[in-house]
Amino acid sequence: MQRRRVWIAVLIFTAVIINYIDRIALSIASKFIAAEYGFTPVQMGYLFSGFLWTYVVCLIPVGLLVEKIGAKRVISGGIALWSTATALTAATTGFASIFAARLVMGASEASSYPASGRVIRDWFPERERGLVTTLLNGGSSAGPAVGAIVTAGLVEYAGWRTSFVLLGALGFVWLAAWLIWYAPPEKASWLSDAERTKILAERNGAGQSVHAETPPSSLRYLFSQTSVWGLVVTQACLVYTAYLFLTWLPTYLQSTQELSTMNTGYLTAIPYLITVLLSLIVARASDRFLSSDAVRSGKRRNFIAAMACLALLIVAAPFVSNLTELLIVLTLVLTGSTTGAGLNFSLASDLLGNPRDVSRVIAITALGGNFFGLIAPIITGYVVSATGGYQYAFGIAAALLVVGAIATLTMTRKPIAPEFAPSTTKPYPNSQTAAV
Repeated sequence: MQRRRVWIAVLIFTAVIINYIDRIALSIASKFIAAEYGFTPVQMGYLFSGFLWTYVVCLIPVGLLVEKIGAKRVISGGIALWSTATALTAATTGFASIFAARLVMGASEASSYPASGRVIRDWFPERERGLVTTLLNGGSSAGPAVGAIVTAGLVEYAGWRTSFVLLGALGFVWLAAWLIWYAPPEKASWLSDAERTKILAERNGAGQSVHAETPPSSLRYLFSQTSVWGLVVTQACLVYTAYLFLTWLPTYLQSTQELSTMNTGYLTAIPYLITVLLSLIVARASDRFLSSDAVRSGKRRNFIAAMACLALLIVAAPFVSNLTELLIVLTLVLTGSTTGAGLNFSLASDLLGNPRDVSRVIAITALGGNFFGLIAPIITGYVVSATGGYQYAFGIAAALLVVGAIATLTMTRKPIAPEFAPSTTKPYPNSQTAAV
């Protein structure tokens, strides 16, 4: 059977790659920017985290907007705006203007995960969601890998301002492809009838169906669910480590290994590229070895807890001086934190009985994760300034990983039923009916 739906996976994967290329560009160019403006480590910490300030504020509104105007429009508007903000970074003149560009970029990048989560739920059978969602989240590793090399080369040979203009233009190339080819599976003219039938029959699980008119659950109802809070806490603890690396890894390698900007780019890329491959292997295993019943009961949590434990190797990084051994440790830490975060989004979709709740719950989950992502570079900046090293900064991340493993195993054990029964406004027993 043809699997043309793979092109949808490629589209959203590459969108996240571009998203993360733009995020890490400032980290790669930080040496030149800090030298030009005389920024301190604390100031750089705020600039690194700046995009997350508006990102976390906009996640839930964007999740609601997906149900209003559709995933295609939300993703289109988001990438157009953040690519513009990236390009305009080249015109900045100091801390305030760079920070403002990062704020705009963050607000628009909030479109990626809530809208893509709905795209995955609409386009892919239940037993494929773990792989595709992890591929989507794998963009958060592939983006820094590609971005580290490309941005380092551009900065070295064209200057950091030109680099940001070219990176911004890349988003508009992707946007053109998205506008031409994306449509829901019910309307995609390039999809075969056989594949369309398979997608529609299996996207809610074997033998399961959800009435098209089932209304989405209210935010109040979703926030009352223990499993939702389990997803949020788990994501927060995993993403803290992921963002610590995303924002500080190039600086860490430069300061501890005395590397040039170009070599830093290459060596930053290695852990991220290998992480993408390892993540897909783990995600495929979670799809293959879990039955449909196990998926809907949330057994994917066991894989998430294992990934959190793998990421605990972060405590060993400050004690490894050999560069090859350090890259192995960093790769395993990144694999654990990013794969766990990706599978946590899959778990959210697994637990939800109503597809129309997916964009909302993923937005809520991403909100928790990215709030901790927001504070990770700031806390790291203060700790590094105070201690002169990274040992305590990595210890904080390790403590949170333990909390994340416990949270996923204990708090995500109950499926999340729709608030309202199909075709009615009558709530499920003991549910709350407050409107959003």
